Amino acid sequence: MKSLLILFSFLCTMLLSAQEFNQMDENGKRHGKWQKTFDNSEILRYEGQFNHGKPVGEFKFYEAINNKPVLVAKRVFNETDDLAQVTFYTAKGNVMGEGKMRDKTYIGEWKYYHKDSKQLMSQEFYNNDGKLDGMKTVYYLSGSIAETTNYVNGSLQGESIAYSEKGKILRVETYKDNMFHGLYKTYDLKGNLLSEGNYSNDLRKGIWKFYKDGKLVEEKDLTRKSKNPYKKEKK
Repeated sequence: MKSLLILFSFLCTMLLSAQEFNQMDENGKRHGKWQKTFDNSEILRYEGQFNHGKPVGEFKFYEAINNKPVLVAKRVFNETDDLAQVTFYTAKGNVMGEGKMRDKTYIGEWKYYHKDSKQLMSQEFYNNDGKLDGMKTVYYLSGSIAETTNYVNGSLQGESIAYSEKGKILRVETYKDNMFHGLYKTYDLKGNLLSEGNYSNDLRKGIWKFYKDGKLVEEKDLTRKSKNPYKKEKK
């Protein structure tokens, strides 16, 4: 009899606990604590809290790995706007990236980190439409700057510079509306100039100069003959 009472008490507790989650308000909006599992599974997919349909506070998101929930992201909502502070994690629990989002749109400053490291890998900025806008900086694992590139409303604009890990300039590019347009230079690891010339709307233009050990060895008119082999893909 005593065993039955204990079992009954346990079942009641579990039932009451379950009733604390996944509730709706009088208008059919999610309200209070919510948890969801993956389809046909008891593995937790996300957990968080709603206030009459609006997510508030911290939400945690998981992936099912080896039949266990592994934290992959957190979103922290507030009462003042529709933005959430978002953090992405690796399967080992290390921070992979962090910044703000509106739904699935990236907003403002975002930082990404090298794998299994706290060292910054890149820093970039997004406008309110979720387009890259401003300086993007990429870093080596050592912390040295690898590349700086400028964006305006999602398009590559202006000067982009690539560096060696020791801080020597390797390449200088100039962009206009995602195309090479203007001065282009390359350097060797010692900082000696290798080549220089100009682009016009993604095509080489005019006289290009080529150097060896810093000395001019050749000049070629490359007008309209070839595109740059290092062309970046449009984001």
